[in-house]
Amino acid sequence: MVNDQFEQLKTTITGRRSIGWAKMNGKKIPDATVNSLLSLAHWAPTHGRTEPWLFYVYGGDALTQFGKTHGDLYWQHTAEDKRQEATREKLEHNVDKASHLLIAVMKRGENPKIPQVEEVAAASAAIQNILLGATALGIASFWSTGGMTHTHALKEHLQLGHDDIIMGLIFLGYSDEPAKEGVRNSSITEKVKWL
Repeated sequence: MVNDQFEQLKTTITGRRSIGWAKMNGKKIPDATVNSLLSLAHWAPTHGRTEPWLFYVYGGDALTQFGKTHGDLYWQHTAEDKRQEATREKLEHNVDKASHLLIAVMKRGENPKIPQVEEVAAASAAIQNILLGATALGIASFWSTGGMTHTHALKEHLQLGHDDIIMGLIFLGYSDEPAKEGVRNSSITEKVKWL
């Protein structure tokens, strides 16, 4: 039976939109609010309670420094004939209008009985909890896998293990632009088989 709580959750889920860092306005989110979003992540489903999520949180000067580091990592680990100054500048400054940046990681646990795909799924669910919490609070969010996200260079910078996976960069901030209307490329009836 559908109730008010379901309808509120439905509004949050269907209202979630990716709002890129370029559309953020630089207004700061209180650290306590970011901590509240991270506490939602911690309630994601997890097989065997492995809780394989790990978040690096950048704000203020640390955020600016990460932008520079990101650009430098790109420059140092991209072949000279392929690297472009414009890309380096973009990576350095894509944090300028964000309030916080979270680097989301699937931190592989020690239990070999838990398949890696389940740990990735749990970390993804944790990220989704953050995105939905941000939507409920009117915070713009963008889950990015660009730049150096999936490179050994960033893993090494973060001192991650061989089996750990960087799931993405989550930009958080505020935006003055209204959310766009949601679009799905298919109907749910095409994705469900009742038996």
